[in-house]
Amino acid sequence: MQVIDGRTFGFAGMLRNQSSVLPTFLMVGIPGLEDKGLWLAIPFCTMYAAAILGNLIIILVIIEVPSLHKPMYFFLSMLAVSELGVSLSTLPTVVSVFIFDVREIGMDACFTQMFFIHCFSLMDSGVLWAMAFDRFVAIYSPLQYVTILTSSRIATIGLGIALRSVVIMAPLPILLRGLPFCGANLLAHPYCLHPNLIRLPCADVTVNNRYGLFLVLSTFGLDSLIILLSYVMIVKTVLGMASKEGRLKALNTCVSHICAVVVFFVPMIGVSMAHRFGKHASPLLHALMANVYLLVPPVLNPVIYSIKTKEIRHALCKFFS
Repeated sequence: MQVIDGRTFGFAGMLRNQSSVLPTFLMVGIPGLEDKGLWLAIPFCTMYAAAILGNLIIILVIIEVPSLHKPMYFFLSMLAVSELGVSLSTLPTVVSVFIFDVREIGMDACFTQMFFIHCFSLMDSGVLWAMAFDRFVAIYSPLQYVTILTSSRIATIGLGIALRSVVIMAPLPILLRGLPFCGANLLAHPYCLHPNLIRLPCADVTVNNRYGLFLVLSTFGLDSLIILLSYVMIVKTVLGMASKEGRLKALNTCVSHICAVVVFFVPMIGVSMAHRFGKHASPLLHALMANVYLLVPPVLNPVIYSIKTKEIRHALCKFFS
């Protein structure tokens, strides 16, 4: 048993004498449950299998079924791709820690994983605001829906979302790379996340913290504001409809997207608040919230759209039959 910063870690060989500049990081996994790796692997691997299989099926069904070649489902396929990217970015180290008990990760590998996790998460956020815009156009101007959201414009939006994610996330590993790491270099997750890594350097991280705050406000904050404004306009448009049946039908087309927004933003806000204001909270709480944020949306969104969207249900039946 070894004690670091008042916390006890029961697995052997996690800490070693290292120089002031550390080339590797050591992943705890789930704090307090270090010796339960194989048991933890069962629920984790089950959720990863569900997330990867569910999102792959959504992508394949939209590609193969011509009736789904519409703007709404093109955006849904983008959402599935980004969530697939989040799952595949975190899966290697989760398997390494929980199944093979290999907890060491090199600095370059760690920063690369961090970049892809946050990049795909930001793509998730971007696709959700694009889907909110799609619902607004469909309800506000249904007769011009197809002419406004053409295939070329959808492709441009998708490319812009991906490019924004890459450009704005690129400075994170660069800024971290220039800092000295000394001490235990322990990561309280089975993967590398920026809020966890930013606590480890033995140098001033003011620039990193300010850029991280700018990143959150200018991307996730702006995206959530666009989504909110889109739904304000949607509700205003729906209330102006004469037919009650028409109002219910219009709102029903938004249910799946609203569920996806809640599933994505609520855990993300929880993780951000915990890292900003819960510095003295249990490491177990931080680890569990991070796992919920990264695992739950990719698992639930395919289920939500399969249950709530009639066209997807019919397409799935047709695809498998």
